[in-house]
Amino acid sequence: MIIALLNSSFCLAGKQETIKFSAKSYKKDSITGSGITFSKINKQEVKNLALLGKVWGFLKYHHPEIASGNYNWDKEPFKILEETKSASTNKERDQILLDWINSFGEIKKNKTKDTADDAYLKPDHKWITTEINSAELQNKLLEIYENRISSSKMHYVDYASKSVKNPAFLNEEAYENIPYPDTGIRLVGLFRYWNIIHYFYPYKDIIDKNWNIILAEYIPQFVETKSELEYEKVFLKLIAEVKDTHANLAGETNEISKELGTYFPPVHLRFINDQLVIDDIYESEKINQLPVKVGDVITKINGKKVSAIVEEKIPYSPASNQATRLRNISYLILRNTEPSSNIQIKNANGLKEVELPLFKYNDLDFYLLFRESSETKSYKILEDNIGYIDLGIIKQKEISDIKKELINTKGIVVDIRNYPNDFVVYSLGRFLVPKRNSFVKFTTMNLNNPGEFNFDRSKKLGSNKKSAYQGKVVLLVDERTQSQAEFTAMGFQASPNTTVIGSTTAGADGNYSRIILPGGLATGISGIGVFYPDGSPTQRIGIVPDIEIKPSVEGIRNGKDELLEKAIEVINK
Repeated sequence: MIIALLNSSFCLAGKQETIKFSAKSYKKDSITGSGITFSKINKQEVKNLALLGKVWGFLKYHHPEIASGNYNWDKEPFKILEETKSASTNKERDQILLDWINSFGEIKKNKTKDTADDAYLKPDHKWITTEINSAELQNKLLEIYENRISSSKMHYVDYASKSVKNPAFLNEEAYENIPYPDTGIRLVGLFRYWNIIHYFYPYKDIIDKNWNIILAEYIPQFVETKSELEYEKVFLKLIAEVKDTHANLAGETNEISKELGTYFPPVHLRFINDQLVIDDIYESEKINQLPVKVGDVITKINGKKVSAIVEEKIPYSPASNQATRLRNISYLILRNTEPSSNIQIKNANGLKEVELPLFKYNDLDFYLLFRESSETKSYKILEDNIGYIDLGIIKQKEISDIKKELINTKGIVVDIRNYPNDFVVYSLGRFLVPKRNSFVKFTTMNLNNPGEFNFDRSKKLGSNKKSAYQGKVVLLVDERTQSQAEFTAMGFQASPNTTVIGSTTAGADGNYSRIILPGGLATGISGIGVFYPDGSPTQRIGIVPDIEIKPSVEGIRNGKDELLEKAIEVINK
C-alpha cells in the first residue's frame, strides 16, 4: 500500500551481503527537467514511444558503452523523444532510432557470454522482429546482443548479495526535488520500471497480462497525468499489475498520503470471509470510549458499502493474491482527513450507525501486521504437554533452551502468523526436522544475459541425529505470513511430521530488491524465484495449508484462537 511497511529484506543467509559498487567516472549532468511537456497522444505516437522505451532499455543493459555508464542514460532519449513520437511512419521511426544508436559508435566484438539452453526463463526479444520493420535496425540490435557487455562491467545492476544473487539496481536517479516530473521524465520513469521487470523479475512469466503490451497501455496514462497525485496513482496502478506483495509504492508519496488523511482508527481491522471485522482495539483505555467492540462487522463507511470501497481500491493495491490484498486494504480503509468517520456496524444486536473517532498516528499504539507480544520468552508449554513457539519474538539465543525444554513434549505448535524476529529456519529446523531433506530451490538471474533465469541451487534442512524432535509439529499460517516467514514455513514442512494449519499466505517469497523511481518514489520486487524441490511455485500461491481454517467472527467476539485450538486437536489425536 502507500506505506513502506513490507519492504523488509528477506535473506537466505540470515543477513544481507552488500556489494560496494563504484560509479564509472563520467560527467553526470544534473537534470531538472526534460523540456518535454506534451499532454495528448495518438495511437501511432504510442506505438512509436513504446518502441523507443524498449530500445532504450535494451541498450541500457546490453550496449557496452551505455551499459557501462558512459552516458547519462536518462537524458539521452530526450534528444530524440519528440522526433520519434511524431514519426508518421514505422520506416521513419526506425531510421531515427537507428541513427541514434549509431551515434554511440561502432560495436566492438566481444566474447560470447555464458547462456543456458535449458534456462527456466529466457530473454524475450521477440519485439525486435515483430515490432520493428527495418531489417537494418533489427540487425543492429542483434549485433549488440551478440557483443553485449559482460556482467563485471555493468553500471546499472549487480548482485545485491553474492550468495543469494538477487538484483541490486544501481546508479538510478530519484529526482526527489521534482515531485511532479514533466512528461519526458515521467516517460523515462515508466521505461525504467518496465525494463527492470522485463529483464530482472524472476516471476515475469506469471504476470497476468502480456508485459510487452503493458508498456503501450500505460504510455498515455503517464503522458496525460495532470498532477503529482495522478502521477503517484498511475505508478501505483502499474506496480499493482505485477501482483507481488513486495512491490508496493513507497518513498515520497506525498499527495496520496494527503488524500488518505492523517487520522487513523483506534481499531485493528481484518477481513474474515470478506467481512471487515474489528479484531483488536489499540489501547485498552479507549475501549469504553468507543462506540464499537471487538467482533463488530463494519458494513458501510461514510454511507458507502465496504464491498464497493474495496472494488475501487483493488487496482491500486499491489499484492500477490486476494487475501493479502484485502489485508493491505484493511490497513487504510478507515484512514481519513477528518477526525471521525460515520460507520455502519453489524453485531449480535443487528445493524446500527455510529460515529467512530479517529486519532493522529502518534496518539495510538498503532500496529499493522501483528501486535508486539508482551511475553519475554518465545516458547512455553501449554496444557497436555504441548509446546508452543512464537516466531514473532523468537531470538537465536533461545534455540538451545527450546531444544532442552520442548524435546519431550507431545507436539509443538509453531506460530508463523507474523514475521520472524530472528532468522531461525536452519537453527530451529535442525531440531524440528528429524531427517535431512531438500526443502527449496531457487531461480536466479544471469547477469551475462539479462532476462535469463536458471535454477541455481537447492537447500537442505534437518538433522539425522537422534536428538532431533520426533513428535508432531503444527505450523500456524495466514495472510500475515510473508517472505522470510514463508521461507521458514517451507523449511519446517520438510519434516513428514509437520502439518500446516491456516489460510493463504502472502505469496511473496525471495529477497527484496529495491527500485528507485522519479519523483522521489520507490518500489521493489521479489528478487529471486523460490520453489519447492519438485518445482512447484510459491509466488502468489504461498504456503498451502494441509488443513484450511480461518477465524470466525464469533470466535473473534469470544476471544478464541481457533487455529491454535485446531492445532492442539491435531496433536492430541
